[in-house]
Amino acid sequence: MSSTAEETAVRVLIVGDRFIPAVPYADALAEVCGPHFGPVHSVDWRGTKAEQHAAQQIMEWRGPEAVAVPGEIVDAVGEAEVLMVHFAPVPAAVLRAAPALRAVCVARTGLENVDVAAATARGVGVVPVFGRNASAVAELALALMLAEARNVARADASVKAGGWQKDFGRPGREIGDSTVGLVGMGHVGRAFAELLRGFGPRVLAYDPYVSDDVLMRHAAVRAGDLDTVFRESDFVQLFARLTPETERFIGARQFALMKPTAYFVNTARSRLVDTDALYEALSGRRIAGAGLDVHDQEPLEVDSPWRRLDNVTITTHYAGDTTTTTLRSARLVAEAVAELAVTGRCAAAVNARELGWV
Repeated sequence: MSSTAEETAVRVLIVGDRFIPAVPYADALAEVCGPHFGPVHSVDWRGTKAEQHAAQQIMEWRGPEAVAVPGEIVDAVGEAEVLMVHFAPVPAAVLRAAPALRAVCVARTGLENVDVAAATARGVGVVPVFGRNASAVAELALALMLAEARNVARADASVKAGGWQKDFGRPGREIGDSTVGLVGMGHVGRAFAELLRGFGPRVLAYDPYVSDDVLMRHAAVRAGDLDTVFRESDFVQLFARLTPETERFIGARQFALMKPTAYFVNTARSRLVDTDALYEALSGRRIAGAGLDVHDQEPLEVDSPWRRLDNVTITTHYAGDTTTTTLRSARLVAEAVAELAVTGRCAAAVNARELGWV
C-alpha cells in the first residue's frame, strides 16, 4: 500500500509575509496533505508591506544576503524540514540555523530571495512553483493594453481634474483589427493568448523554446525572430522570463523597429528592457505609448521623469496580487510539500539534478 503525505511526519515552518500570510498555506496543507499532517508551525516575516516589497526589490538585484538577516525566521526555523516562503529572505544564516532542512518551497517562480548555492551545498532542495499568477498577470496586461489603446486613464484624469477631454492626438485603436505580438509563450503568455481569442486579432509570438503545437493550440503564429514581432505588431506584450540571456535584451534596436502607432506593454520584469531606450522612444514620440507594471526603481522617485510622460499608463507592480493568486500559490506550495513527504524529493527543484532528485 502506497503511503500518503498525511502518513509521513514532516516538520514544516510556514513563513508568512504581508503579501501571502501564513493562514492560506496552513489551509492548503490541511487540504492537500490531510488535517493531521505536520507538525506545522508558522512565523511572520517582520515589516510593513512597503518595507517587504522594498526588500524584495533589493534581493531581485543583489540576492538574499543584501538585506537584513530575518532574526525571527532564524529563531523559529529550528528543526524544520521544510520551509514554505514567498518573499521572505532565506540567506545562508537561515539555512545554517536549520540542520534538518530538506527543502525550501517558494510560492513564486523567481528565487532571488533564496541563497540557492548555499542551499545546494547543504543538500537542501529549492522548489519554485509555476503558473500561480498567470491569469492575474495576463488580465492586467490586457487591461494596460486597453487603457493605452483607448486612453482610459487619460480620460479619467481629465474628468477628475475638471475637464472633459476627448481628443488624445489620434483615434482609439481596436484590438480586433490589430496584430498583437507576444514575446514569451510561457504560462502568462498562453493565458493572455486565450484572453485575446474573443477580440480576434492576429497573434504573433516569439519564443524559441516553445513548440509549434503549443502555438497552434493558442492560435498564435510563430515569429522567426524578435525583430519581426516589433516590426509587425500594433501591440507588443512582454512575457519573457528574466535570465542571463534575456537581461536587457530589448532595447533601442527593437523600439526603432516599432510602428509609430504601436504600443509596448511590460508586466514581466523591468530588467528585460533597456529602460533608458524605452524612455527615449516614448518621450520622443517614436512609439504611441506603453503600459508598465514593472520598473527599475520601485516606487518611482517623486521627481522621476517617468511620472511626467503623458503616453504611458503606469501601475505599481501589482499584476499578480489577487485573491486567486494567493490561494493558488499556497496550494501549489502545499502540493510540492506533499510530493516531498511521499517521495523524498521534488522534481521541480531548481537544484534537483545536483541533489540526485532526478
